[in-house]
Amino acid sequence: MVVETRRESKPFTISKYAVWEAWRRVKANKGAAGVDEQSISQFEQDLKGNLYRLWNRMSSGCYFPPPVRAVEIPKRGGGDGVRVLGVPTVTDRVAQTVAVMYLEPEVEPIFHQDSYGYRPNRSALDAVGVCRERCWRSDWVIDLDIRSFFDSIDHDLLLRAVERHTSQRWILLYVRRWLAAPLRKPDGTLVARDRGSPQGSAISPLLANIFLHYAFDVWMAREHPDVPFERYSDDVIVHCRTSRQAQHVRDAIAARLADVGLELNETKTRIVYCKRARRSGSHGHERFDFLGYTFRPRLAVNRRGEGFVTFSPAVSDDAAKRMRQEIRRWRLHLRSGQTLRDLAQTVNAVIQGWINYYGRFRRSELVRVFWHLNDYLARWARRKYKRLHRSWRRARRLLGQIARRDPGLFAHWQLGLRPTAG
Repeated sequence: MVVETRRESKPFTISKYAVWEAWRRVKANKGAAGVDEQSISQFEQDLKGNLYRLWNRMSSGCYFPPPVRAVEIPKRGGGDGVRVLGVPTVTDRVAQTVAVMYLEPEVEPIFHQDSYGYRPNRSALDAVGVCRERCWRSDWVIDLDIRSFFDSIDHDLLLRAVERHTSQRWILLYVRRWLAAPLRKPDGTLVARDRGSPQGSAISPLLANIFLHYAFDVWMAREHPDVPFERYSDDVIVHCRTSRQAQHVRDAIAARLADVGLELNETKTRIVYCKRARRSGSHGHERFDFLGYTFRPRLAVNRRGEGFVTFSPAVSDDAAKRMRQEIRRWRLHLRSGQTLRDLAQTVNAVIQGWINYYGRFRRSELVRVFWHLNDYLARWARRKYKRLHRSWRRARRLLGQIARRDPGLFAHWQLGLRPTAG
């Protein structure tokens, strides 16, 4: 809830407190510099002056966002090409966050209950959990992939949607300017934009939710009220009772997306059979990835100790690979000048984050990742202690002894994933 302060003579009423709170959020999120190369710490050197100038310009209607710095990163999952992120300046991130603080309370109450992305009190794990239960109830899912969603958003449709939910003229004014702000590529050239909202900006997630609320959520509730789904931004899973229904709904969704200027990625969108016990037959696709988890048939044991096949999520191969790559980047084995406690303090927050997220469902699947980490700790011990230089077994045995004495030293040791001499 934005608290208003005394109004000065300006065309638009924007709270100074809101600008200050927006700055606090931007600082907490950290992030890189934009096209002006001004970092958060540099912005903070004249914090009062910078925030006042931003408030003054926004309240006067004369704030014009600078170009957005384009950063190319490889697509996840080993796909071809790159994904372009937009990095606004620190000042622009504060301005966008101010708009989010005013606009979000207006649109949040109308959003669909199965929209989970970038919303208060909702998380990706909530979406994964609901998806798991629905896979048990329905035999088929549509794993939707929207081609280049953030690059394809229709500006006119989005502005019309925003206009429905705010009486603040300045919000619409600045959303229009943010959408039109050009991208500055690494070689310095400017790319004009007439579609899309760059990923990486503070307001893009909210604008994406507003657009897809009307483009997808409301349409699904009206046209297919008996077909449940989970949507996390543009990542969507739809549940169907039969293969025939799944094909029909998939084709209808493709037509709907085309109507609003979007395109279904035909090669990545798949109809998947949720094969489990008491479901006969098979299908070419019996697995899908959703929010870092792979859903597929897995062996499980019931309360009577009997084995059966269930369809459930566990950490995806891609996510596990990224964690192992991150462990390699730490180069723990080369930090022989540090103590084991130093290493734990360096990495525990990240490890605990992985456990909290990827360990929510079938935590045992994280074993491969943390054995990899234990191997690096053993390599550290061999460098640290000369008597262990030639013996992996003795290095692991030493770490195992330390783990038994201090099982809480590393976050994954608390799960029982401790080094062994084997």
